[in-house]
Amino acid sequence: MYDMIVVGGGPAGMTAALYALRNGKTVLVIEKAGFGGQITHSPKVENYPGTLQMSGNEFADRFLEQILAQGAEVELEKVTAVRDEGSFKVVETEEGGRYEALTVVLATGVKHRMLGLEGENELVGEGISFCAVCDGDFYTDQTVCVAGGGNSALQEAILLAEKCKEVIILQDLPALTGEQRLQDVLFGRKNVRALTNLKINRLLKDGNTLCGVEVENRSTGVTKQIACDGLFVAIGLIPENEPFAPLAELNSYGYFDSDERCCTHTEGVYVAGDCRSKSVRQLTTAVADGATAALAACRYINERK
Repeated sequence: MYDMIVVGGGPAGMTAALYALRNGKTVLVIEKAGFGGQITHSPKVENYPGTLQMSGNEFADRFLEQILAQGAEVELEKVTAVRDEGSFKVVETEEGGRYEALTVVLATGVKHRMLGLEGENELVGEGISFCAVCDGDFYTDQTVCVAGGGNSALQEAILLAEKCKEVIILQDLPALTGEQRLQDVLFGRKNVRALTNLKINRLLKDGNTLCGVEVENRSTGVTKQIACDGLFVAIGLIPENEPFAPLAELNSYGYFDSDERCCTHTEGVYVAGDCRSKSVRQLTTAVADGATAALAACRYINERK
């Protein structure tokens, strides 16, 4: 029986583990993929207080090392259910694991939003990517498109512009929505251009690989084809909270409907990070949630011991 089980090994989850460990609690962190979450896709993090510059991977590696040194236990498994047994919680995994704890922190993060086009899933890894850090090198001296016009899309495009022959941003709104500072950096590169007010209608294939996209002007309805070697999709993120809906209410977008206290309607269950309903999703807000959730859980435990 653990004092706390943390579902998710991103910044929010690892912060929750750290704060609980520092309060003398036993902690198990269960992560389904890789520790660090979305931050590992960021090649350069420059907005974390006290750190001039670091990569997301560096941050994640150091954080994991820190919680392990504090005594955290970790498992690489996919959590499928959390059951409330009153005085304790049961966490079950796809791999057959069954773990018990007095409290649970749900820091489940988010996943990439897809375009919803025919054949899209089959082209992931065959021309469609989500992470320039991971896959950008495959497109050195080639032409790529980036779907999206927000901060994430612009950051991806900046990194790709360092390697690719040409980067074409495809935005379905009349203008880009990312920060002006990022736009200034991006359009300082001669190999970048942005096409706005265009909807991607169809993915073009050469055999089993992507070779371009068909786009439609949202104002005129005129369609055209754009040849490219790769398409990086950066149109937002969606939560994966449905399995935990019995324990924590979800809003209309699928995020945990919890305020800054990170509490749920189930005693002993807390939420933290990008999976929670909030107006700002940044590294700093994720770690803040982790600390808040952990301290609330520690108070809950202490009141019952």
